[in-house]
Amino acid sequence: MNKYEITVVVSAKIEDEERANTVEKVKNYITRFGGTVTEVDEWGKRRLAYEIQKMKEGFYYIVKFESDSNCPNEVESHVRLMENVIRYLVVKQED
Repeated sequence: MNKYEITVVVSAKIEDEERANTVEKVKNYITRFGGTVTEVDEWGKRRLAYEIQKMKEGFYYIVKFESDSNCPNEVESHVRLMENVIRYLVVKQED
């Protein structure tokens, strides 16, 4: 099992409940494709480095998980299609 983390930037224009549902969907994708979520770190609302889709702020979440090497690709392909996700990045953690 490899260790990964996905950083997700969620739109600041949506309600708290909808934002929580978006993060929950990401966690569900990870478990659906054989991963195990180990930690969710909520950074809160932050200013973006540059304007994306006419937005200057977004909510940052870091989800750490363990999985085989296939899971991150599957998760990325589904997160890419999520409407409320502005940006995302999956990174393999070094031991």
